[in-house]
Amino acid sequence: MLLILTLGVFSIINTEMGVVGILPMLAEHYQVSITEAGLFVSLFALAVAISGPIMPLLFSGVNRKKLMVIVLGMFFVGNIVQAFTDSFQVALLARVVPAIFHPVYVSLALSLAAQTVEPKDVPRAVSRVMMGVSGGMVLGVPVVSFIASTVSLFAGMMVFVAVSGAVLLATCLFVPSIEVTERLTYGEQVGVLKRSTVWVSIVAVFFLNGAVFGVYSFFAEYLNAVTGIEPQMVSAILLAYGLANMVGNVIGGRALSESPVRTAVLFPILLMGVYACLFFTGNLSVLTAVVTLVWGVLAGAGSNVNQHLITSAAKEAPDFANGLFLATTNLGTTVGTSLCGALIAGMGTGSIVLGGMTFVASGFAAVLVRQWALGRANAQVKNSKRSVAATAGMDMKAGEAK
Repeated sequence: MLLILTLGVFSIINTEMGVVGILPMLAEHYQVSITEAGLFVSLFALAVAISGPIMPLLFSGVNRKKLMVIVLGMFFVGNIVQAFTDSFQVALLARVVPAIFHPVYVSLALSLAAQTVEPKDVPRAVSRVMMGVSGGMVLGVPVVSFIASTVSLFAGMMVFVAVSGAVLLATCLFVPSIEVTERLTYGEQVGVLKRSTVWVSIVAVFFLNGAVFGVYSFFAEYLNAVTGIEPQMVSAILLAYGLANMVGNVIGGRALSESPVRTAVLFPILLMGVYACLFFTGNLSVLTAVVTLVWGVLAGAGSNVNQHLITSAAKEAPDFANGLFLATTNLGTTVGTSLCGALIAGMGTGSIVLGGMTFVASGFAAVLVRQWALGRANAQVKNSKRSVAATAGMDMKAGEAK
């Protein structure tokens, strides 16, 4: 089950991010500008951000296997349409429509992974699914780009079809029917938004994810302009960063299982340390390469931390909470990238690290507020239980006296 869920997430993220490396080819194929071709990425991400809190909520009562087949089927058909059509508008529609259902599958996969293990092992199970996210981002871009450039654009596009088709077939054959036995009403699920801890968690994840991807979006340019690394070596460093992400997923899952509070607090501190190193020693190529590997591990662990921050604050509504997680991370990425882009325009490429540090500091403050709020809430619950127990004890003594 975990393997198929991980591969399913991989296929969806591969579809989302794999086009990044072939955007110039897509622009030429559809006879549009590179800016218009960029809509394949930006509109996909926008669809995920908008549908994130809504779609998992609406489909929370549907049989899990049927839902997996429906979503994977939509991606499979969409990939076929995009591979064979010569119309830019049709190809764009074939990406955006499945993207609306992206949060449905990913949130379902994260929720099912959590349900397959004991509560203490939930972060580890989730980290395996997160490896599908990292794998889709790391392997999708270079593999599709290589096949498209060496064989043909059509062959590159068929990679998306083959991967999504294989996972769809595996789901049909090997995943059992999973009915939803305990379903919260829409009102009960949305009701978690009444908690201040949920909103503080959302703010924390917004800043922490923006801190990572705001810098990463322009990191190739940073390595070239600030560090002075040749383009071929930049690609190798970015690939190493992505592989380190997958290692970080495993480490993050284990750390959260053993000590979730310490891990959540320590992550932004370590990330700030990495950015400080980049800021002061970014012109030293060997040291920057080493720091990038450490950053990759941290970023992978950070994905697990971000998911934990939101879902642990709304445990009784896992699908909705995971939808909030996906929407928040996409929004954080968008705003973080915009801020770092503005800094580049005003202060130069090296300033992206300052943008990352600003977001990290804001995220760290939100994490501290979150932990304080959770501690206060837990204390109130304990006091309430003691009060009830004391009242019950007094009633028993009064009954005995009578």
